[in-house]
Amino acid sequence: MHQPYQLAIALRYLRAQSRDSFISFISLVSMVGIGLAVAVLMVVLSVMNGFEYELRQGILGMVSHATLTGYEGPLEDWQAVREKALAQPGVVAAAPLVEGQGMAVVGEQFAGIQVRGIVPDLETGVSEVGNLLIAGDLASLAPGSYHIAIGSALAELLGLEVGDELVLLLAQARVTPAGILPRVRSFTVTGIFEAGMYDYDRGLAFVHMDDAARLFQTAGRATSLDLKVTDIYSARQTVTTLALDLGGGFYVSDWSAQHANVFRSIAITKSIMFILLSMVVAVAAFNIVSTLVMVVREKRGDIAILRSFGATPRGIMSIFASQGTAIGVIGTLFGLVLGMLIMRYLNAAVGLIESIFDVELVSAEVYFIADLPTQARFDEIGQISLLALILAVAATIYPALKAAHQQPAEALRYE
Repeated sequence: MHQPYQLAIALRYLRAQSRDSFISFISLVSMVGIGLAVAVLMVVLSVMNGFEYELRQGILGMVSHATLTGYEGPLEDWQAVREKALAQPGVVAAAPLVEGQGMAVVGEQFAGIQVRGIVPDLETGVSEVGNLLIAGDLASLAPGSYHIAIGSALAELLGLEVGDELVLLLAQARVTPAGILPRVRSFTVTGIFEAGMYDYDRGLAFVHMDDAARLFQTAGRATSLDLKVTDIYSARQTVTTLALDLGGGFYVSDWSAQHANVFRSIAITKSIMFILLSMVVAVAAFNIVSTLVMVVREKRGDIAILRSFGATPRGIMSIFASQGTAIGVIGTLFGLVLGMLIMRYLNAAVGLIESIFDVELVSAEVYFIADLPTQARFDEIGQISLLALILAVAATIYPALKAAHQQPAEALRYE
């Protein structure tokens, strides 16, 4: 034998033989149980990682990294503020924004939307909206043209295509001789975008900043300045430093603060799922206890003979500890391979189930996205593997101690 006798005997006990095939079957069940638990934990965490990644990318594709907003109203001189922002270290681009609420009306159909007035040439520097158009052109949003770009879900809801007209009903009212009337303006749809996030595709529309300034009566001033920074995780610090350098008097916000509840909910849910599914791994790992107890009982004659030939209690412990560890290692490797395969073909499997049973498992209206993205992180895979191995080794302690304390004479009496 080219390996320690303890390991050789442990591996021999794992192989099925005619007289102990049931024990080998139980060992196989333990391996499969650990593998399934590891695979489930991997897939769940990878789906949550993928969901968080896609959500973050979708948000950053439609909104800026940070926003500087006037404290008491619109920015008086957004051009000067923009120049100072571009001179700030870490700021890549800056674009003005006029933002307000409205209602899009087409015939008897209507929908509440958020209207963003932008300068197309500058907006492409802080967001990806220009690359998300599936019809039309963002450059068509010219001053005074009253053109509008809407999301694909909104276009589908209202039955609109490029070239169609919609009426924008603003929340701001105007006083006329006939009384207080809502402000109304007709727009021509010249662009349709698809961000992949239902909230944006359903409730967001873009017009030129000059048109929005007239609609919302800001006298040509921008309500805020959007920034794109080099490090998205230090966006808040960058915009805060800029506000202080400008003398204060601004509201500052960044992408993480605007969607803090969403990302906090994902983090909390992910932690809870890890704890709960770790218990499943623990249950699967502790199946090794029952397997090894049966092996110890079945092999008590072998134990007695080994002790008679001079094997120490520590050597006997090593045999059964090695067997349990081997079950844990093989089961963990099986789980890693199975988890990777499931992650690779998860969307195809979900699509097949949806088509067969005519159900919608992942609704964009509920989950923001329409598929199940996966993202494996090697640090988490390492933690899962380590957890499974530690639990498997811990499960061998009691059976190994029981085998080591077995008296040879008592075992050989009945052999």
